[in-house]
Amino acid sequence: MYRSREHRILAGVCGGLADKMGLPPTLVRILWLLLSLIPGPLWVVYVVMWILVPEEPKGYRTTNAA
Repeated sequence: MYRSREHRILAGVCGGLADKMGLPPTLVRILWLLLSLIPGPLWVVYVVMWILVPEEPKGYRTTNAA
């Protein structure tokens, strides 16, 4: 999994998750927002993923397109 360069608003985490799961990035962002309303440290998970998940390499989409 990579953080998305194309589908990013803040760090590309939701865009990367959407690419990995084959879902629209907007849907993943809405689900993430709704889940963040539930008590718990979801924002910490986002920051950790921002730090640990690498950004997709340049040209990744063009070379790996199926």
